[in-house]
Amino acid sequence: MKSINEIQEDIIEEFLPLDDWMDRYQMLIDMGSELPALPDEFKTEQNLIDGCQSRVWLVCDEKDGILTFRAESDALIVRGIVALLLRVFSGHSAEEILDADLHFIDSIGLRDHLSPTRANGLLAMVKQIREYALVMKATGNH
Repeated sequence: MKSINEIQEDIIEEFLPLDDWMDRYQMLIDMGSELPALPDEFKTEQNLIDGCQSRVWLVCDEKDGILTFRAESDALIVRGIVALLLRVFSGHSAEEILDADLHFIDSIGLRDHLSPTRANGLLAMVKQIREYALVMKATGNH
């Protein structure tokens, strides 16, 4: 299993050859289209992330101290961002998630190329993932 940092480095390498932001957006949309659909029973108010302009549902499962995230969004580019975040965080312990230095977002220029509302949504998603990790750590499920 790759570390969170190794996964971030992989993502940076994938985006590096794409100079044009239209190509990068297309790559995000493609990544989002590969995201498995979240079953309707998980599309609840409780799983909806506050602070996102588009609707994003996030679910966290824990097994043997490893957190797995599933999510979906109704917006194409946001779905791609969700896919990236799941790739980085899913399959790691609460400790690893809380200790992670999330640098790929700035390294690929994502934060600079998102509208303010999407950037806020991105931060809200990261915050929610970290909150799940905090709860798991606090309850001893880590």
